[in-house]
Amino acid sequence: MRYCINCCIHLLPNDLHRQCFRCRGPNHSNQKCPLCKGENKVASYRDSKQMKLLAVLEVRTDHSESWNGLFCLKKGKLCSLIFGLIIMTLVMASYVLTGAKHGLLLIPSPFHYGAFTSNPSLMDNESLSDMKDHYQPSKINVSYVKDYPSIKLIIDTITSKIEFITRQRPDLEELRKQEPHMFSVIPNKFLSNSKNPCWYEEYRGNTTTDPYTTNSYALYSKRFRTIFDYLRKVFWNHLYHYKDKHYRLRCLPHFYIIGQPKCGTTDLYDRLRLHPDVRFSAIKEPHWWTRKRFGIIRLRDGFHDRYPVEDYLDLFDLAAHQIQGVLQSEAAKENSKMNSIIIGEASASTMWDNNAWIFFYDNSTNGEPPFLIQDFIHAFQPNAKLIIMLRDPVERLYSDYLYFASANKSAEDFHEKVAESLQLFENCMLDYSLRACVYNNTLNNAMPVRLQVGLYVVYLLDWLTVFDKDQILVLRLEDHASNVKYTMHMVFQFLDLGPLSEKQEALITKSPASNTRRPEDRSLGPMLPTTKAILRDFYRPFNTKLAQVLFDDAFLWKRT
Repeated sequence: MRYCINCCIHLLPNDLHRQCFRCRGPNHSNQKCPLCKGENKVASYRDSKQMKLLAVLEVRTDHSESWNGLFCLKKGKLCSLIFGLIIMTLVMASYVLTGAKHGLLLIPSPFHYGAFTSNPSLMDNESLSDMKDHYQPSKINVSYVKDYPSIKLIIDTITSKIEFITRQRPDLEELRKQEPHMFSVIPNKFLSNSKNPCWYEEYRGNTTTDPYTTNSYALYSKRFRTIFDYLRKVFWNHLYHYKDKHYRLRCLPHFYIIGQPKCGTTDLYDRLRLHPDVRFSAIKEPHWWTRKRFGIIRLRDGFHDRYPVEDYLDLFDLAAHQIQGVLQSEAAKENSKMNSIIIGEASASTMWDNNAWIFFYDNSTNGEPPFLIQDFIHAFQPNAKLIIMLRDPVERLYSDYLYFASANKSAEDFHEKVAESLQLFENCMLDYSLRACVYNNTLNNAMPVRLQVGLYVVYLLDWLTVFDKDQILVLRLEDHASNVKYTMHMVFQFLDLGPLSEKQEALITKSPASNTRRPEDRSLGPMLPTTKAILRDFYRPFNTKLAQVLFDDAFLWKRT
């Protein structure tokens, strides 16, 4: 049985269906056709029964028609398949060519940075995030570099490029040109009867003036406001009056705990502040030398107004008040007694974080910073004492990852981040010096984990270009954890602190450890053995050099 698809009239075999106007061809007359005129419409029946709707859509052909249709269908599918394969081939070719060009494929190639800029005026119109995007390197697929041999090749390339070259120390006049305000505030000479670099500064405000109204630490952080509220209340009681003028005592720290992060600096700070002769800044980690004086609060938030040096000095007002009380006592005046109170500051970024230099300082040489933090500290405090706490850089990096990673933390994720960071570091080393890569803001922000923080000897050698070796005490967290009493005695001796009573010493040495690993991080377990082996290989040449500089093989960390 066949039906006409146009008008649904039942056809007999070989019937030409001449009643249908669509089947009669071009001689058809619309005026005579009842279907076109809308007259005499009759429903079509099959076997005296009304056709069903499905029958309307069914078109039955003879066998020759079926084979022809099938052949056409096969030709269509074949053409579509060939066309799809051509498109897929073009897409894959495009991916391969583009990936090789932009570093997406795992082929050792130079890491293409934007040009190292040293123009601070760029920051007038660009935020830090904009600058980061400007220098952003290509993202690298590390899914195929999990095996040890592949990453070992990257480490071998890095090792072959390592050179410990002594940096050129800038002269004092160059430093003055870079920070004229700082040099106008801090004097050249300090009070002779104080261990700390202290001096009197004329205060020109009146009794209604709030001396901390513009302090950036108080403005940007709610948790510091309580401290500044107290300072406001006692401020006028500690002014020194002389010849109808008011003076306030200003002080800088006698010693700095300068690093490193996740190496026990918090525990050392908490124990040291229990000593009766030690005072610290009003907040633990001001980060002024490395970040706040450049206007960095959080790197992800970009730049804010720069914190002036006066804001930093305000943090030592509590200690200055106590020192002033001793200096003005009658006993001190009669005996010319040296004030025993010493001030400390503990920012774990001081040793290593010079990321902001590229936005503020000119005269870069081959991508290396012309000025470092220690240059300015030494300019004002050539006799400052520095304490460094270090730990096995492999374990430090994993602890750092667990502390700062926000989501999806795992040993596997850590492994991938290490692999990606190593390849980024290798790419930089192919084009630049070790120092240029270590202090490269773009690279440091791009690496998923902070590999560079564990390159202790690079930073230490740069600090030794301006400070004498006997001004720096380097400790190991592993020794501190196993024998707190011994390491604290080393610190007391280094700072020339007086003897303690048995009760005072017990309070300091037997207190519980501070800032230990969080329970949720502890449950993740250790890093993968392969990851540890990779990191051991990476840090080995740096640890070897560190042990040579300090004449102590314990800094090889062979048994940890």
